[in-house]
Amino acid sequence: MSRVAGARAGIVVTGTELLTGRVVDRNGPWLAERLGELGVEVLDVLLVGDRPDDLEAALRFQAGRGVDLVVTSGGLGPTADDLTADAVARFAGVDLVLDEAMERRIATIVAGFAGRRREPPGGRSPARNIDPDGRSPALGIDTEALRVATRKQAMVPSGAAVVAPAGTAPGLVVPVPDGPTVIVLPGPPRELQAMWDAAVATAPARTVLGRARPRRSIHLRLFGLAESDIAATLREVGARLDLSRLEIVTCLRDFELEVDVRGGPESDAASAQLVEEIRARHGRFLVSTDGSSVDEVLAGLLTGHRLGLAESCTGGLLAGRISARPGSSAHLAGSVVAYSNRAKVELLGVPAALIEQHGAVSPEVATAMATGALRRFGADVACAVTGVAGPGGGTRTKPVGYVCFCARAADGRTLARDPVLPGGRADVRDRSVVVAMHLLRRLLLGEGRR
Repeated sequence: MSRVAGARAGIVVTGTELLTGRVVDRNGPWLAERLGELGVEVLDVLLVGDRPDDLEAALRFQAGRGVDLVVTSGGLGPTADDLTADAVARFAGVDLVLDEAMERRIATIVAGFAGRRREPPGGRSPARNIDPDGRSPALGIDTEALRVATRKQAMVPSGAAVVAPAGTAPGLVVPVPDGPTVIVLPGPPRELQAMWDAAVATAPARTVLGRARPRRSIHLRLFGLAESDIAATLREVGARLDLSRLEIVTCLRDFELEVDVRGGPESDAASAQLVEEIRARHGRFLVSTDGSSVDEVLAGLLTGHRLGLAESCTGGLLAGRISARPGSSAHLAGSVVAYSNRAKVELLGVPAALIEQHGAVSPEVATAMATGALRRFGADVACAVTGVAGPGGGTRTKPVGYVCFCARAADGRTLARDPVLPGGRADVRDRSVVVAMHLLRRLLLGEGRR
């Protein structure tokens, strides 16, 4: 029986490289989001190194908290430091056993990888070019080592449900007597994500997830609003409405303010009232109420338009982000990365005298760059960015982080801003992209002065 109503989970991400800071964990947040969608309450995400004692301690910690489910990632490969299956078996109190069918499957996968490698001179098949010591001189493959590695990955805890691999490592779902069910997935995010649906569809996982209580979630995105302002709104609304059954989480991320409102069916009315209060008070800053990112919103607004870009300090990052979405060729005409003053003059038609009078980083030059992008690309909407990204180049009047933006439509409507953005060089460049996208969004919604 579950120790609490519903289902709770812990996530354990393994990999010594994650503890050194050289690699950023992508699996923990992704798994937490998927579990939340299934109605599972995630208590925490733990990072541990590739040490069996630490992994077992993490599993015992999660069990001690009374979780129903533990999801691990990493440590399922063929090398000596891939010890997750062994640690989970000891935690569950069972032996590792050979899954012969899986061993054959992994061997076939590995053979396919080897077969795709370059054939040796003379065109002989690599599989037939093996020395008596088990090594292929053409491929540099020790076939005995391959057999050992394949068998290692096919050793599974007794009683585990086995999930077909997306790479070479199978996943595992291990029920633990008087403890949590453990879902064991590989570390590479592509493989983990590809195997997730199959893992949660196994019988042991379904038993746990059957106790989950899915909660409805409303995800608001706002831009240009301070956290203190939304906090004040929540206090004032909470004084009039009963929000006690709602979980409300605010987060400032990627220069945008996100508000998650979660609750069961019994709190639908309160959720709807809260969203309407936020819309009434802060509608000007509201980007979406369904979680849509500015990328998605802007792509929709650009339908039927032709967009031209002019970038200086962002060096093409704005065009890169807009063109990252499939179908962007329908609206993105192109971008000029006019980093030097000469490029601004020759490629965008910015008057040299304007740069001399106001400087390359100025509202006047940003406006001229946007006008040049409209003309060069035959666009009906354009955006220009020029700024001081740092770490050097700042002055008293134009410090590091000072960036000038101009979004302009062919009908003359213009939105311009020149804030000082916080952070180092990378922060300023990334945040400049976000500001530019929101200026374009607002321009396409009809804002702007002629």
